[in-house]
Amino acid sequence: MNRKSFMAYPYALWMFLFIIVPILLVLYYGFTIETSAGSGFSLQNFARFLEPVYLVVLLRSLALAALSTIICLLLGYPLAMILADKDFERRNIMLLLLMVPMWMNFLLRTYAWLTLLEKKGIINSILTSLNLHNINIIYTTKAVVLGMVYNFLPFMVLPIYTVLSKIDRSVIEAAEDLGADSITTFKKVIFPLSLPGVVSGITMVFMPAVTTFIISRLLGGGHYKLIGNLIEQQFLSVYDWNFGSAISIIMMIVILISMAILSKYEDVKEGGGLF
Repeated sequence: MNRKSFMAYPYALWMFLFIIVPILLVLYYGFTIETSAGSGFSLQNFARFLEPVYLVVLLRSLALAALSTIICLLLGYPLAMILADKDFERRNIMLLLLMVPMWMNFLLRTYAWLTLLEKKGIINSILTSLNLHNINIIYTTKAVVLGMVYNFLPFMVLPIYTVLSKIDRSVIEAAEDLGADSITTFKKVIFPLSLPGVVSGITMVFMPAVTTFIISRLLGGGHYKLIGNLIEQQFLSVYDWNFGSAISIIMMIVILISMAILSKYEDVKEGGGLF
């Protein structure tokens, strides 16, 4: 027996027990419905999700996740470029400051923003001391988006930084020697070469953002239900595992489609088809 194959057995068992089996259970519950005669195959759970009240939740989740992803990209790409600059002396300190919040529990980080944004929180206390108007964004969509951006921004910065730091400096110097200005160099050289990191960052931000439920529950105050809250409610409050599993399957399909589109877009860009 191959030694490497033998060493892979524990990982294969782990994947089977904690990945394949849960997915099979979700598929089973999603495609069945409980009746007086027992469980039976049905698409009723998926048809139920097409009701307007649930479609609104889905569209709201996709919109907020997309907005958070765009903001993370706009904030994260310049930061990644600064960190990737080999002449930037404080790069390690900045990377450490970026990583330190991620060492904290996700729930604690979100609670911290709740303390900052509440009506008598730290931010409003400072504004009051300066005789300025208080801000009231707690329990709004703005607070939810802010929480998403804060929690998921490192997932955008790090992949882009990793790719940018590996770009050969001579390629950029060659573009400059050929007369390209800084904007042209960025458009024609830096951005296309960094696209794998951008695609990875978008994927890593969009996926958790579209399914989050803690951020919307705490910072949204339960007023803005997202798809993650709906799934949680079906499993933990309503105990309708069949409908909750159907929603989970739909979200898996949405995420897989998004990943396929981003992967195809990345392949086109890397092939130079659009430049």
